[in-house]
Amino acid sequence: MKNYLLLLLLCLPVLVISAPKEGRTTINLNGTWQFDQTVNAFPPVSYTRTIPVPGLVHLAEPKIEDYDKFFKRPYKVEVKDQHNLYNIDYTPRYSWYRKMVFIPKELEGREGMITVKKSQYVTQIYVNGTDMGTSMACYTPVEFPVTNALKYGLENEILIKVGDRVWLPAAAAGGTDKEKEHYLPGIWDDVQISFTGKVRINRMLVLPSVEEKKVTVKVQIRNLIPAQIFVGDAMKDSATLDVSVAEKLTGKVVAGKSIRVSTKRDNLSEIVVDIPVAGFSAWTPEHPFLYLANATLWNSNGKSDIFSKQFGMRDFTRKGKFFFLNGEKYILRGTNVTLQRFFEDPDCGNLVWDKAWVKRLLIDCPKQLNWNAIRICVGIAPDFWYDMADEYGLLFQNEWLYWQNHGWDDQIRAEYTDWLWSDGSHPSIAIWDAINENWDNYIGNTLIPELKKLDPTRIWDSGYMKTEEMPLDEMDEPHPYQGRIREKGPASKANFYPLGNLDFKPARVQEIQDASTVQLVNEYGWIWLWRNGKPSKLTVEVYDYYLGKNSTPEQNSELQAYWMELETEWLRSEPSIAGVLAFCYLANNYGYTGDWFEGNIKDLKPTPTLDWFRHAFAPAAIYINLTDERYTKYISPHQPGSTLLFNLAGINNLPKPVSGTVRVKIYDAAGKSSGEQILPVKLPSYLRTDIPVAITLPVQPGGYLLVAEFTPENGTPVLSRRFLKVGEASTYSYYRMKAP
Repeated sequence: MKNYLLLLLLCLPVLVISAPKEGRTTINLNGTWQFDQTVNAFPPVSYTRTIPVPGLVHLAEPKIEDYDKFFKRPYKVEVKDQHNLYNIDYTPRYSWYRKMVFIPKELEGREGMITVKKSQYVTQIYVNGTDMGTSMACYTPVEFPVTNALKYGLENEILIKVGDRVWLPAAAAGGTDKEKEHYLPGIWDDVQISFTGKVRINRMLVLPSVEEKKVTVKVQIRNLIPAQIFVGDAMKDSATLDVSVAEKLTGKVVAGKSIRVSTKRDNLSEIVVDIPVAGFSAWTPEHPFLYLANATLWNSNGKSDIFSKQFGMRDFTRKGKFFFLNGEKYILRGTNVTLQRFFEDPDCGNLVWDKAWVKRLLIDCPKQLNWNAIRICVGIAPDFWYDMADEYGLLFQNEWLYWQNHGWDDQIRAEYTDWLWSDGSHPSIAIWDAINENWDNYIGNTLIPELKKLDPTRIWDSGYMKTEEMPLDEMDEPHPYQGRIREKGPASKANFYPLGNLDFKPARVQEIQDASTVQLVNEYGWIWLWRNGKPSKLTVEVYDYYLGKNSTPEQNSELQAYWMELETEWLRSEPSIAGVLAFCYLANNYGYTGDWFEGNIKDLKPTPTLDWFRHAFAPAAIYINLTDERYTKYISPHQPGSTLLFNLAGINNLPKPVSGTVRVKIYDAAGKSSGEQILPVKLPSYLRTDIPVAITLPVQPGGYLLVAEFTPENGTPVLSRRFLKVGEASTYSYYRMKAP
């Protein structure tokens, strides 16, 4: 016995020297993994490929067997309006990721947790041959404790199996898009192993309140001590949670609080901490000031975990039919990104995970176009996209991949709840979007009211559910697509869409005006092109109607730019609309829709549509209120030398009036202007101001371009244009003005 005690005493200094460090240690597993695919659920005998993580299976080298089936470059457009995901042209396979990871000896005694932030579809993780668990979550973190399977001071085999979309269980939440044809599987966000003490911070949700000058920090604490085995064993453990709030840039601590908490063993415990914060800087897209909430968890063995979340002090609320940012009315202007569709783009490559490219796409270009918001449509984004929007200032409507109905209620609750816990600290996320263009009574009337208790700081969008179907209807998403040929009567000789007429009030707009809740037009523009200038699968008939068959890419691009400019003006001049988001900024080339780039998407070379959006989306602008006379059919030309009477419509999304000067000009086909009217204007905030104009038309028959150039005080010119026909001419040629 004495010898045993002596041996124990001799060992004590070694135990002290090798004691685990306090807090959290994270091993980043991003990078190159071994990779291969199998047609059955058994791992490959050998690995013949490598793949980057994060990424999808198309990034494997050498290329996977079905690569060419996933990425086709068609020579001609196939007219098609939807796709059945079970009509597959490839062989479903399991995708296997393998990586050897060295775990330092000094981490022994700590609790290890593997985290895969996003992986699709159905993820199973093995560590050193031990099955850690399986998850059907595709858009929220997959996490499993791995302590008992690890070998310390040695290499460890991490093996991750990912299934195919056609095998996604019926219970899984969402995941269907009828305008997608290939659902690429893979690990598409960060992977890591983190080490903590016996109690760890599993999730942290930071919810600011500008109005109440406080931060509410909600913490999920995971106790990793085994549950009670015998009667009398402890079921809970006490711990101390310290939370401080610091400026991200300077590190200056501005607030904090410490509380004692009780945590249930082998379970999750939720803690809520309210922290008063005074003298803060509010976050807006124009001034994206960030803070860090730093949480430290202590137990009887010392510092068990340290965890941080960045956030911004901002309120995004609604009053009546409008959004308010930090108590001030705020009109959304922007676009959509369909990331899951872009994954099947032949030029996608690794761009989604290239931070320099994402910054150009997400920040640099939108800022130049006067956009302050983007809807992440039918599928969310990698985590760093939201970090970047937080840092540089951009608001998101963040939409789950839920278009066609898919999922069981309990699983939808589990995944949506984790969605809020995982992403809900980002100030950039202003709207949770549960459904696209659909209805679901459970989500709208049971789940969303529950989730509003978890996160009361944001607005919920529930697809096409309206107040009569959903009492908690905070906003609607009208999609007033115009100009679709299906809306034209057979052999009709009447104009069914007066492009450019700002007073055009079809049933969709009347519904917007009559609605009692917020109306965010987050889709419009049924005039998509592929990046080679050809119509998309949904728009062949549109271009055939307006331009005739065999129109050139240049003609198509010119029509699209003009159409989107005028349709944007039409929607933005309707004062009951709370925001306008054009569709679509990034999509799958060769898909059902399209985006506004040309050539290889890696270059982000804009088409004229994006150039003209800078004018159409200016916060303060003046638009010509006239129906287009170049593309619109069945319009008689004006008498040469006659007086044209029309209105200009002025809008101002800013909180202060804007004054400036409007110059009205007419250009002939050679670009020569004839005469000019100069009008001083003052635009009140958030209203439409109609300004009557009378202008004498040229005496020479032909095609003309009417331009209104508004220059606000201390601002840059904003242009609006309309094509006119004057007199009878055999052909009408027009001046091709480029957006300055």
